[in-house]
Amino acid sequence: MEKNLSSRIVLHQVPRKYYQPDDVLELSGISRFEKVKTEIFDTAIVGGEKIACEIADLIRKKQANNEICVLGLNSGRSPIEMYESLIKKHKEGLSFKNVVVFNLFEYYPLEKTSAQSCLSQISEMFFKHVDIDPKNIYSPNGGLPQDEIMEHCVAYEKKIEEYGGIDYQILGIGHAGNIGFNEPGSQQTSQSRLILLDPISRKEAARIFGSADKVPAAAITMGVGTILKSKRIALLAWGDTKAEIIKKIVEGQITDQLPASFLQLNQKTTAFLDLHSASALTRISRPWLVTSCDWNDQLIRRAIVWLCQKLKKPILKLTNRDYNENGLSELLALYGSAYNVNIKVFNDLQHTITGWPGGKPNADDTNRPERAKPYPKRVVVFSPHPDDDVISMGGTIKRLVDQKHDVHIAYQTSGNIAVGDDEIIRFLAFTKGFKDMFDSDNQKIQQKYDEIRSFLLEEKKENDLDTLDVRLLKGLVRRGEAKAACRFMGVKSRNVHFLNLPFYETGTVKKSDLSIADMEIIKALLNEIQPHQIYVAGDLADPHGTHKVCLDAVLAALYDLKGVKWLDDCRIWMYRGAWMEWEIDHIEMAVPLSPEELRSKRNAILKHQSQMEGAPFMGDDERLFWQRSEDRNKATAELYNQLGLAAYEAIEAFVEYIPL
Repeated sequence: MEKNLSSRIVLHQVPRKYYQPDDVLELSGISRFEKVKTEIFDTAIVGGEKIACEIADLIRKKQANNEICVLGLNSGRSPIEMYESLIKKHKEGLSFKNVVVFNLFEYYPLEKTSAQSCLSQISEMFFKHVDIDPKNIYSPNGGLPQDEIMEHCVAYEKKIEEYGGIDYQILGIGHAGNIGFNEPGSQQTSQSRLILLDPISRKEAARIFGSADKVPAAAITMGVGTILKSKRIALLAWGDTKAEIIKKIVEGQITDQLPASFLQLNQKTTAFLDLHSASALTRISRPWLVTSCDWNDQLIRRAIVWLCQKLKKPILKLTNRDYNENGLSELLALYGSAYNVNIKVFNDLQHTITGWPGGKPNADDTNRPERAKPYPKRVVVFSPHPDDDVISMGGTIKRLVDQKHDVHIAYQTSGNIAVGDDEIIRFLAFTKGFKDMFDSDNQKIQQKYDEIRSFLLEEKKENDLDTLDVRLLKGLVRRGEAKAACRFMGVKSRNVHFLNLPFYETGTVKKSDLSIADMEIIKALLNEIQPHQIYVAGDLADPHGTHKVCLDAVLAALYDLKGVKWLDDCRIWMYRGAWMEWEIDHIEMAVPLSPEELRSKRNAILKHQSQMEGAPFMGDDERLFWQRSEDRNKATAELYNQLGLAAYEAIEAFVEYIPL
């Protein structure tokens, strides 16, 4: 089973010479804007393996000299691949008995034994799988009284010095530009200390604690000065969501508002990135500014859109002088004039726009993103959670239904952990009222009511897992909302499928690995429907998130179905979730929405009442899902308009996936 096919998706084929050039001279040219040494890998797995190899070599070298190897480690998602590689090396013979570890931070107040503690997380990911001596693991103590913290931090610094400093420090990076919990405003010389968490950091930690209001108010963290004393520093970042902050840290100015920028002062620092997290660096996103380019249609489109935005001009008004003064003279040499390039890019973008996402019957489809035949089409929309479909492509779904296609919605997970307890208490009250009105003597329902209500209101403690009954009820709430939204869009009830993929049903934020059982469920549905179109959430930003696993499940099923006849006549379109839109140079189908259609999409999203203001995991964005969705769709339409194309109220965008 192919479990990680989404990691092979590179939306624009980045020539290797941009990120792994053959010689040092070429590297110095393309990386001249970068102030931190940077290594870019095809995937996080390859990057994690490279770091693990460095650490393993260091450990062996220290062992040969009968020396201690001091590592600075952290929790979070960034080091997962590195830890997995180190565990594999341990099974192959690498010993960690000469290793001493200092953990980067700890939440405060929080006991070390808490499942959410940094120490517990690293133990689960790494310590419990290798032969490191527990006495050699040092971690800030989040359970101390506040008046003992300062003395504890001084002792922590002293202990690091006693071991001769940190040999190899592992860092992730937060969206606020923090390393550890050195929040904006932290100084270059800062030492280990107690610090209040920035609101962005609290929201990021909500993934671990369940919601932002459960995240401790502070953390004990190594200081910037402590980190900079390390003999080797590895900054890890994977996925699209880290791209913009990485660009600021690697190419921007040093400022205490982005504490990670102080890493520019340590010559032994290397940023380890995958192509997604490196995507905003100049050599990847604007290669024409640092080298000669291998021009293709997508890169040309990206360059011209960039030039339009920089000069605030529509495409057809760009001149030869504009090209020459902004590093794009190569295009003039290739095409002869700005006019020729302008017309090409304008037409390319014009041809992405269609009001017929399923293809327009009896029409010339030469320049349309979807083929006219067959008509009508069988369509399957895969939705990771029971609202991603309508949030991301609700207008397109309505269009497909109205244009008489046979539309199926497949909800891949129950989404039960995203339902608050209050929602269940509210529905319990309704259930009891219904029983009292129509079946007052039903003792079985009364017993369940008492049992579940007692658990939620009296017995359940913070961080307790929900019982199976509660999880089932929360899943039932999500089902009811999804069905209501589907009815509103005109999707037939028999075409709504709840797959409940097993990897999700752990009852906790941490999910199981993708399995053959997950893939087989999807294969069975696809073989039953035999669709002509498949829509799937193409969120590549989070290497370990539910959307990514759900995408991998579909791609694995398609890979396993290679050679099946119906798949030869099927196209796969990727949409983006609530968090971000496809960059315009990637968009291959743009479905415009009228004001009325956008309003209808909002009303469909509002059917998901449990996911409004009280929903957990709202992320870093304060806007509600429908607001994020509308703003994103309007921004895409506005960009098309600024480039000189037609003015629409909103646009939903898609990228085609070609099965491997």
